[in-house]
Amino acid sequence: MITCYICYTLNPHRLADFEEYARRWPPIIARCGGRLIGYFLPKEGPNNIALALIDFDSLASYEVYRQKLSEDSEAKANVTHARETRCILVEERSFLRRA
Repeated sequence: MITCYICYTLNPHRLADFEEYARRWPPIIARCGGRLIGYFLPKEGPNNIALALIDFDSLASYEVYRQKLSEDSEAKANVTHARETRCILVEERSFLRRA
């Protein structure tokens, strides 16, 4: 099993837009084959960092997931929402394994 760790640098003036973006993902992620652990928004400390954690059986299953996302109309609409609102400034992905 691997976990996709997505670190977002946010526009701190657009947190509500990012929260809307994050709330739209769970059914899309599940439909495309990921297992969402959660989205984590700023609470204390920096107000421009958020995280998402998504589990996959393997990197191969992640690649299938990415292909399905690219074809999913709701996923495309959500990405468009993020672009149009400019709520995400930087998005970085890493893959982790559990100890």
